[in-house]
Amino acid sequence: MRLVVAQCSARYTGRLTAHLPLATRLLVVKADGSVLLHSDGGSYKPLNWMSPPCTLRVAEPDDAARARGVTAVWTVQHAKSDDRLEIELHEVVHDSSHELGVDPGLVKDGVEAHLQELLAEQIALLGDGHTLVRREYMTAIGPVDILARDPAGGTVAVEIKRRGDIDGVEQLTRYLELLNRDPLLAPVRGVFAAQEIKPQARVLATDRGITCLVLDYDAMRGVDDVESRLF
Repeated sequence: MRLVVAQCSARYTGRLTAHLPLATRLLVVKADGSVLLHSDGGSYKPLNWMSPPCTLRVAEPDDAARARGVTAVWTVQHAKSDDRLEIELHEVVHDSSHELGVDPGLVKDGVEAHLQELLAEQIALLGDGHTLVRREYMTAIGPVDILARDPAGGTVAVEIKRRGDIDGVEQLTRYLELLNRDPLLAPVRGVFAAQEIKPQARVLATDRGITCLVLDYDAMRGVDDVESRLF
């Protein structure tokens, strides 16, 4: 991972157009190729970013840019679309690289881990004819909660959360982009499963072709007596 603290401006073009004026920011370049720009606020969310697959090219500024104080120009081009992030660096305060190694991935809390175990045992909740390939299917960016096959033999990747929000959809999207590069698995479709799925997450998932599945934790554990319900 490369960490750069610098005065910079940025412009994003493609599906949308956005501009970040000159300010001091943290630029993060990850081993998977992603590039993120962070400010000193906004919690964990970057101001702008480019997700893989993409390439980063560093070039010298032209005369006009050099006259504005630009010392280097980063161009981050997405490999599958016209999306482009252009970053103009002015003064660089810090530049370092660190080898983090393979991350073991997020350790699920008790409920999420149990949901994963229960869904693996009750894989038919995905639909009749689905079969389990394995739990915790490891990828270069972390483990996919469940990998399954649908009745037609297609690959299904499942991400499980207690509460499903936009970040969970983004996480599953990254897994799908990576898994679909494997000719032995592709095409891979996604299922976003949670006890509760927020409306914004459902809209984003639907837009990306990801199926949403609401999990009834009590029913899966056999605690909820469905036959005795009035409604």
